[in-house]
Amino acid sequence: MLELTDVTHVYPNGTRALDEVTLSIPKGMFGLLGPNGAGKSTLMRTVATLQTPTSGAIRFGDIDVLAEPERLRERLGYLPQDFGVYPRVSAYDMLDHMAVLKGVASAADRKATVETLLNQTNLWAVRKKAIAGFSGGMRQRFGIAQALIGNPELIIVDEPTAGLDPEERNRFLNLLAEIGENVVVILSTHIVEDVADLCPRMAVIVDGRIRLEGAPRELIERARGTVWAKTIARGELDSYRERYEVISTRLFAGNTIVHILSESDPGEGFAPVEGGLEDVYFSTLATTRRGLTAEDLAA
Repeated sequence: MLELTDVTHVYPNGTRALDEVTLSIPKGMFGLLGPNGAGKSTLMRTVATLQTPTSGAIRFGDIDVLAEPERLRERLGYLPQDFGVYPRVSAYDMLDHMAVLKGVASAADRKATVETLLNQTNLWAVRKKAIAGFSGGMRQRFGIAQALIGNPELIIVDEPTAGLDPEERNRFLNLLAEIGENVVVILSTHIVEDVADLCPRMAVIVDGRIRLEGAPRELIERARGTVWAKTIARGELDSYRERYEVISTRLFAGNTIVHILSESDPGEGFAPVEGGLEDVYFSTLATTRRGLTAEDLAA
């Protein structure tokens, strides 16, 4: 269990990137959703011991993460949003080197570890190729492989499907789901589908604060009856924005499908939306922007 209590981080310029974040994250996949700039990467870097929060507490099992960062690092696998490697080194040699750094001392154990990870991430065919020649998707898969060295108990992946084509994305998400049965996996992303497909629990972070938390199905059910949809002409959108709280729009066959937030039937031909996690997410962003929480709306 990973426990965060009132974690706050204020940068020297006064920016409050995290504002009293409190979360309890059990074993399994946990999704952290939020728009760009919401504080996701700051939170992941803080949990990964790459920066110390201004205040608050973090525990992982019996480890006080802020007081004993080295103990957490022994159990951590981390894929940051951006990472660097030695570009002229082959994928195989780089993973072998990183396994040494992770404490895999036996040459036989390292060989087994590296070969397994290269196969899991579909990099075996290019294992001797210099990483400098990798495509964006291949580099991302290499980052995934290094995060899994040493059978970590806590895995943090920050925007992990960026740069992956649909086949690679499915391969990676299936791998994470398999691993996540026995360890804590935090999936930080702004892609709603990644969380909807995999995570039994999730939270939404906006402006450094946790705005919503729970099981996706429960959150979807809670939002039922508050989201309405209608197909309108593209030129009518501004008029609807003036009269309704528009949370999302989508072009379809030359027209616009507009989703609005309303606690009662708005009339005018709007139909209730059965809902999905995307509507929950956009509703949370909308209520946050007008100074309410999703819990306030539900109440």
